Amino acid sequence: MHQAAHLPPAYPDRAAWGTAPRLRAWQSDALAAYGGAQPRDFLTVATPGAGKTTFALRVAADLLARRIVERVTVVTPTEHLKTQWADAAQRAGMPLDPAFGGSGRRTGKDFIGVVLTYAGVAANPLAHRVRTERFRTLVVLDEIHHAGHARSWGDALREAFEPATRRLALTGTPFRSDDSPIPFVSYVPDEGAEAGGPGSLRSVADQGYGYADALRDGVVRPVLFLAYSGDTRWRTRAGDEVEARLGEPLTKDLTAQALRTALDPAGSWVPAVLRAADWRLSEVRQHVPDAGGLVIATDQVHARAYAKLLTNISGEKPALVLSDEKAASRRIADFADSDARWMVAVRMVSEGVDVPRLSVGVYATTTATPLFFAQVVGRFVRARRRGETASVFVPSVPALLRLAAAMEVERDHVLGARSTTGDDPFAAEQALLAAAQQDRSVADAEGLEYAALGSDARFDKVVYDGGDYGHAGEVAVGSDEEMDFLGIPGLLEPDQVASLLRHRQSERLAEQRRRGRADTGHAAGVGSGQAHATGAAAGVSTHQRLATLRRELNALVATWHHRTGEPHGVTHNRLRTSCGGPAAVEATADQLAERIDALRGWAASR
Repeated sequence: MHQAAHLPPAYPDRAAWGTAPRLRAWQSDALAAYGGAQPRDFLTVATPGAGKTTFALRVAADLLARRIVERVTVVTPTEHLKTQWADAAQRAGMPLDPAFGGSGRRTGKDFIGVVLTYAGVAANPLAHRVRTERFRTLVVLDEIHHAGHARSWGDALREAFEPATRRLALTGTPFRSDDSPIPFVSYVPDEGAEAGGPGSLRSVADQGYGYADALRDGVVRPVLFLAYSGDTRWRTRAGDEVEARLGEPLTKDLTAQALRTALDPAGSWVPAVLRAADWRLSEVRQHVPDAGGLVIATDQVHARAYAKLLTNISGEKPALVLSDEKAASRRIADFADSDARWMVAVRMVSEGVDVPRLSVGVYATTTATPLFFAQVVGRFVRARRRGETASVFVPSVPALLRLAAAMEVERDHVLGARSTTGDDPFAAEQALLAAAQQDRSVADAEGLEYAALGSDARFDKVVYDGGDYGHAGEVAVGSDEEMDFLGIPGLLEPDQVASLLRHRQSERLAEQRRRGRADTGHAAGVGSGQAHATGAAAGVSTHQRLATLRRELNALVATWHHRTGEPHGVTHNRLRTSCGGPAAVEATADQLAERIDALRGWAASR
């Protein structure tokens, strides 16, 4: 008898605080929708950590019990996930063979199904089709967006599993940006405000459960993105020396080279950010003793260098995961079961791998597509207990900051969409991932030869819930201003995180205002030369104060949006009408401060 009816909401036994003892509400709703429709194809889009595996195994157990299907085939992106699925299914009383190759070999009678990879299916789709035709089969397609990785994968999937009795597709991340239809997924005309263009089609999920829903239910953790900028210097192929600040508006090529320079382990940016991340991990471990950290590197060379740096910084050698092989899977499993501090990986921990204790991450890779970013962040959002938070350190690159601010945006796969890359400093998604799979960086893929000369790091800001939080411009690594945010407790509710971020930002701003008034009063009684010196001693320039005020205003507007649903632009226009003055980018410090006070008044009276 299958034990799937007694499964917890997710594997391992780590049901988040506040969830049902057996199933979460979205899982119950999805099972009811599936049971009522009894569809041949069913697509479930649910945020990482929500419990898609549990849902799929419950469906499989029900179909087996009612003899609708005789066999189960699970298809995953990686070898590691094959073992993970087999272990989960075994616990549910459904033994699956993760070693099945499909080349004429039959699986043993002890198994009721097999676990494959998408690449394995593509290698011999006919053999899998024959097996699918022999038995009434349920096919579970885990992270189905991988079927669009290459047209050959999609074609192979159709050939192998077209005869299946039932097909259940799962995904937890945005679909790819290419135009290859994903097999067994339904598409409808895209008529939304962000339609891809005339004749474009949008994928349709039968059941959806996004990050915002899961955060509200306590199923996932709130994620703080700590952004670091800094100066970078490199020498071009022509012998010219170039200097650029990470995060400033730059051309596509300059942004790629500046990011690559920052991620060079021989510079100062990476060691500084790793030290900050390790300090943050120590802070989190005061409340979550087994909390772990993960660094995602661009390639194996960088991963080894980062591991060496972390050994010196933390005093403990990190786990190093370099390839998708059995030994690497064992290292991941050992790390998941231990209380070790750090793991360094290239790609294979970016999706589907379940290490629930990961709480701190460092995004040290040049790949910056929505798909890959969501996969990486998905490793940190899995909640185990009430109030756990996650922290991800990222370079201050516009593309990454936009993705961090749009964590709650739910995406579909659009066919025939207009290109939306615009001035994105990175290449299209498919090209970037192909480059990453060849252990090459963005700049390498574009033929940009250069030599890194040096870099430094500056703390820029925290991105949380669509808002920015920081101080007067960028601040030094190790400063009290940086520690305001690195020292945030590791156990907080989502609303407490936002409140604490606003409080710490406002405290510093109030201190700067008091200092500014004191400097002005003192300057009134001294000569002009002394006044200039006093102002310089304050350490807060006019542009820094304006940047801080705009950041505080934008954070309050974002909070107001999430509380009321009012678009950001409408709120800014209402503030201009109420307080007067130009747009925020042209407003004076006094005008910005007046709008901040006005918006706080609206919130207090609501």
